Amino acid sequence: MLRGGKIGLRARHEDDVPVLRTELYDDVENSARAESAPWRPVGPGADDPRLALDDKDPSRVLFSVVELAGGTLVGTAALWGIDTHHRAAHVGLGLLPAARGKGYGTDVVAALCHYGFVVRGLHRLQIETLADNAAMLRAAERNGFVREGVLHESAWVMGAFLDEVLLGLLAKDWKPAW
Repeated sequence: MLRGGKIGLRARHEDDVPVLRTELYDDVENSARAESAPWRPVGPGADDPRLALDDKDPSRVLFSVVELAGGTLVGTAALWGIDTHHRAAHVGLGLLPAARGKGYGTDVVAALCHYGFVVRGLHRLQIETLADNAAMLRAAERNGFVREGVLHESAWVMGAFLDEVLLGLLAKDWKPAW
């Protein structure tokens, strides 16, 4: 397990799947804001790559996020789009509704930076988020990510085009949180 100040990143457990499905992925509005594809219902027995237990795709690494204090599941995190030639990847996370507003997002981004830069030896990490996602923008910037641009009206979300902000961080500019 990778340990942050408040959270740990660990492998996905089978018990995590129903919680993540119900509290994150069955929420139409949350999924519409977090995913690049339109929401669709996924049945309990269906193969959902977001919930993989043993993901063998080398271009991504999926984690479950747990509170260190009690081991409670609080969300999901990933490095995705891992490019081993350019040594770059994208950062993604989703916190359960009850876990939001507690500073976990900043800690998750810090742990993903440690994993990307120290464990994987990546050179660059990148985040794309909706321009109105103040919590993610704060978590990214607290970890040293800088805004590199705005993708105007690039995301179709629940009947409207929204802007996305592109943030980046290079290994040489990263300052470990712990």
